[in-house]
Amino acid sequence: MSIVAERLARIKPSQTIAVTAKARALKAAGRDIIGLGAGEPDFDTPDNIKQAAIRAIQQGQTKYTDVDGTPELKRAVCLKFKRENGLDYKPEQVSVGTGGKQVIFNAMMATLSPGDEVIIPAPYWVSYPDIVLMAEGTPVFVECGAESGFKMRADQLERAITPRTKWVMLNSPSNPSGAAYTYDEMKALTDVLVRHPHVWVFTDDMYEHLVYDGFTFVTPAQVEPALYDRTLTVNGVSKAYAMTGWRIGYGAGPTQLIKAMANVQSQSTSNPSSISQAAAVEALVGPQDFIKERAEVFRQRRDLVVSMLNQATGIHCPRPEGAFYVYPSCAGTLGKTTPAGAVLKTDEDFVTYLLESEGVAVVQGSAFGLAPHFRISYATSTEALEEACRRIQRATAALR
Repeated sequence: MSIVAERLARIKPSQTIAVTAKARALKAAGRDIIGLGAGEPDFDTPDNIKQAAIRAIQQGQTKYTDVDGTPELKRAVCLKFKRENGLDYKPEQVSVGTGGKQVIFNAMMATLSPGDEVIIPAPYWVSYPDIVLMAEGTPVFVECGAESGFKMRADQLERAITPRTKWVMLNSPSNPSGAAYTYDEMKALTDVLVRHPHVWVFTDDMYEHLVYDGFTFVTPAQVEPALYDRTLTVNGVSKAYAMTGWRIGYGAGPTQLIKAMANVQSQSTSNPSSISQAAAVEALVGPQDFIKERAEVFRQRRDLVVSMLNQATGIHCPRPEGAFYVYPSCAGTLGKTTPAGAVLKTDEDFVTYLLESEGVAVVQGSAFGLAPHFRISYATSTEALEEACRRIQRATAALR
């Protein structure tokens, strides 16, 4: 008899983490691998943020904190939402977790009952469906292809809503596609949601500051104030502040929801690291100029990768509005044969071929719910990206 709980049969390990782990293992074995699987900025955490953490240690801020965040960090989060999004929250409306993933997990565990549905536009971040399944909810996928810019349309949302719908999950800019909703596109979705008062809105704004070409970021509660009382707005310091390993995410929403999420966290991890919280305060209230400078570097890398991938045989790569990912189609390579005699039937076959033949690690689109595509993270050096794209061009040219 297995000791493993039945609920674990509903979920699978994160495939983005699996690709990164495989790339590391091959590197350790002596292979020349370029890993483009991880969603992690290659920039270092800014010095002022590091110094804030060091001061916290020196001042003895090494004890337990309030379960879902220190008063100082909650106030900093409120300031951020007011300054950047025009949203007014009180500290009791804020929850801080060990990364954005825990905030999502807490929200779903606190609100979903068996049979409750959660609308998830595809392609989606790999963890959304599994978190919903772990919480005994039912993911309802809405396929959003390249023809719609990988974005859900209002008519698609309307059709997906049922009496069992509890949440709709929105992510802009998107992981994996980099697609971001304009004000008008977001307003079309919020107009639908206003007509369905039983549906709650979850929005993952983690890539808010990584938008390009003059794009203006918007978040649902900002676009439609009528949704304020049923929206959980989630963000964090991982991407914009290059603090992935510090593990701080946060969400703001109605007090009743935030209290329920704190109950979940109180019986799982308790508080996030006190030192990381002190660093996150400095991130949110300290100098912000470096964010635009780094975003410009990401834009240049995006343009390089899009240009080079579109020169690869059988690959079509749209130009995304934000984040640090591209989500090219590899449909033009399927049905072709590799030099080793293998026929590429799926996007998973294609990414395996890239890794084995050229040492380029990317993630197959099927992991994100929309094939045949693959995701490349361009959050790495320009030199590595150029070499990786040359290898992809070589790999596709070798197909017959």
